[in-house]
Formats: sequence, structure tokens, C-alpha cells
Amino acid sequence: MPASEAIRSKVSELPHKPGVYLMKDRLGTVIYVGKARDLRKRVSQYFHPSRRMGWDVKFRALVDAIHDFDVHVVKGEPEALLLESRLIKEYKPRYNVSLRDDKRFLMLKVNLNDPIPRFTLTRLKVDDGARYFGPFPSSRALRRSLDLARHRFNLRGCKPLQPTERDHKHCLYGHIEVCSAPCVGKVSEEQYRMQVENACEFLEGHCAEMVQLLETDMRDAAAGQDYERAARLRDQMEALRETSRKTTRYHRLPNKLPVAMNPDRDLNELAQVLEMSNPPARIEGFDISNISGTFMVASMVVFRNGRPANADYRRYKMKDVRSQDDFACMAEAVRRRYSRLKKEGRPMPDLILIDGGKGQLNAALRELGKLRITHVPVIGLAKEFEEIHRPNEETPLRLGLDHNALKLLQRVRDESHRFANSFNAELRLKKISESLLDEFSGVGERRKALLLKHFGSLQRLREAGVVEIAEVPGFGLKTAQALRKFLDARQG
Repeated sequence: MPASEAIRSKVSELPHKPGVYLMKDRLGTVIYVGKARDLRKRVSQYFHPSRRMGWDVKFRALVDAIHDFDVHVVKGEPEALLLESRLIKEYKPRYNVSLRDDKRFLMLKVNLNDPIPRFTLTRLKVDDGARYFGPFPSSRALRRSLDLARHRFNLRGCKPLQPTERDHKHCLYGHIEVCSAPCVGKVSEEQYRMQVENACEFLEGHCAEMVQLLETDMRDAAAGQDYERAARLRDQMEALRETSRKTTRYHRLPNKLPVAMNPDRDLNELAQVLEMSNPPARIEGFDISNISGTFMVASMVVFRNGRPANADYRRYKMKDVRSQDDFACMAEAVRRRYSRLKKEGRPMPDLILIDGGKGQLNAALRELGKLRITHVPVIGLAKEFEEIHRPNEETPLRLGLDHNALKLLQRVRDESHRFANSFNAELRLKKISESLLDEFSGVGERRKALLLKHFGSLQRLREAGVVEIAEVPGFGLKTAQALRKFLDARQG
């Protein structure tokens, strides 16, 4: 399928810079995420008719499905790699495979509250009081930089949380005098902690002096024809530069990325369709999620000027609804949201979007009527035929699937659906985790919460070793061994 004039025009405006691109279908759904050293060159390759004969079936299907795309410019390839991975996990595009698993980039972790702090590699960041460095797109560069830091600052490389003299007997780092050996009193714990703090500054990017020193040593080694050592120093220097290179931090990605070719245009078209005097600057969308009447939750998302305003999102666990009833759940969510806004005297949205048809819409309208909120436009979007239901209108409004106003409503609806489902899944996982740990008599409520907070999920706890479990505050080696044995007995 040849590219449309709109796409060709958009491709011609792309910069020759590194970045990430998101391919979308007619419904505005992200179907593929890719990275590029040169955005214009890479994206334009999708729309060259002369290349079509060389495409395989899957790639041809992807190109045929592309109706629009968005891009995000970054500073370099490592940053593009990190952003690409996050977006694939966020949107789960159906044409992405290689990065769609739950693998995360490596980070460095150190807890300065430990008796003898140690640096470890981790892929999961939790709120445990430790300091984290990264994530780093190159694990090889990170490992080389960590090895360099250990030699430079005389840090330990052993695994025990609190090593003893017995551990020192088998410690390679101690025997080759890389580690300053606080475990046997060669330096005090306070002195060792200063070494660790200096290493933290080094890993935060204060390493220009180290790079300069490595470069000088490399040139001296090359001048002395010690090319093997020069090559090793070169690799260390490049690894250090790559590890300490600054990258942009991305939080709540949907709010940072462009979500449409022209949000202002979409809002204007939506206002025309709904006969509103002004484009809706603030849209609030609601959805319900439950499984057979259990873990009944609702989500409320906010789009400000056509873009997600993630900080304003809210989620609700149903308090009054006891059985599976989507209409009642929608009524409760709307009642709780707008009774609070009214009580606090806060401004109302310009448009309320309900996920569903007449039933869900009427349930919301009844609650708003009880609150005497009648000036806010409310509509429902039924997914089966993408029909827009309006109050006091028997016939739903059907726009074309390529209509910009419908695409905007779909983005709000899909985001509320994602947010509701993620909350439901979180509650189910927590319940499963709690119910299993309840069977283990050695863990009370406090330590159970610490376990789940430390590992993030039951699955990661199942994969943890005894030493990792023993790192959790309040756990000793014996309790960790008992818990590990308990989990092993319940595998599968």
C-alpha cells in the first residue's frame, strides 16, 4: 500500500537525528516501536515502493497496517535503546517481539545503611533506602566500570551481606589486595564507608580525572609497545565514558511523547462533532475492570489539551458494590469523583467520557443529576461499533474510523481501560502473594510487606536465593533458608 501524501510530507520533515519512532494503525494503536540513528533515513525506508519485493510477509503486513507515526528525538543511541525498550513494555505493540519480555536494563545498587556496603547488579528498582545508578544500556560497559571502581577504591566483590573472617579466607579480592578488607579489621567500617561514598561520586559521573589518567597510561603503554595493556586501558576508558554518559530520564512516558499528529486539530474537530462552544481542554475518562465480580475497580484518567495528564489519574476500589454490576460500579466511581470535586470547590472537566454504551452512560448521568452537575457534557463510547452515545439522543453517533475526533476519544478510552486493568492485576497479584505468604508461619504482616516491597512481586521472590532474601530488613539467614525451603515446596 503506497504511503499517503500526509505520511510522505511528515517523513520529509523528520530530522537526521537519533530517536525512536512509533508506527500506528487506523485506530491510533501503536503497532510497532523502533529506534534509529537517523530518523528520516530509517522511517523513509518503510515507504519506498522499490524495497517492497525484498520484504518478508510479516514486514509487508506491518507496512500495510501503518496509517500514522510519531517520533521522539533523543541525544544518542544508548538513550534510544532505553526509550525503545520502555515504550515496547508500555504499549506492547503486536509487531514487536525481541524486547517484549520483562527484561530490564542493569542498574548498580548500594545500600549505605549496610554494615559493610557492597555494590551489586540488579534489574529491579525498589524503595528500600538503597542508592541506584542507571539503568545502563550496555551491561559489558557497566561491568567493566564496576571492576574499575572496585580496583580504584579498594572495594569488596564478595556476596555476603556482612562478611566475616571465614569469608576472608576464601576471598580472591582480599588475597590480591584489591579489597581493603574491613571484614577482618584492616580498615574500620567508617573508613570503608568513605571509600564507598567516593565510588558513588565516581559512578555519578565525576570521573573526568579517571578518564584522563587512563588515557595517559594508555599512551604510555602504546609508546612502550605494550599493546595488550594499551588495548585493555582503551576498553576501560571507553566503558567508563559509555557508563557515565548522561541520558534523559523518562517518567510516565505517555505524557512525554506526542500522541497525535495534531492534538489541537483533534480537539477542534471533537468540539464541532459534539456541538460544543469551545474545544474541551480537560477530558476525564472512566472505565471499570473486574473478573467475575472480584477485585472490582474503576479508573479515571485525564487528558489535558489532548495529552495524558498522568499526575491527575485516579483509581477506585469499589466500596458499595458487592456483586458484578458494571452500571453500579460506574455510578459509584462517578459519584465519588464529582462529589469530592464539588465539596472541595475544584473546577469540573470540560467533557466526561464513559467507556460503554447507554447503560453505563445513564448510570453516570443519574449520579451527576443527584449532585446537580448538569452543565458538564457527558458521552459514552461503545467499543463494538465505536459508537458515541449522547444524553437524550436515541441514535448513537458514528464517525469514520479515520476521523480525528474519534481517534482522540479512543485514546482517552484506551488509556482508562489500560489504567483500570493494571490496577485490577496489581490487586490480584497482591492477593495471591499475600495468601501464599500467609501459609508461612515465620512471616508476620510487617515482614510480609517488607518482602513484597523489596522484590516487587511473588514471582521475583520465588526466584530469589537465600542470600537475597536475607538482605531484606528483619530477615536472618535461618528465616531466609526456611522461607526458601517453603517456596521450593510450593513451586508449580
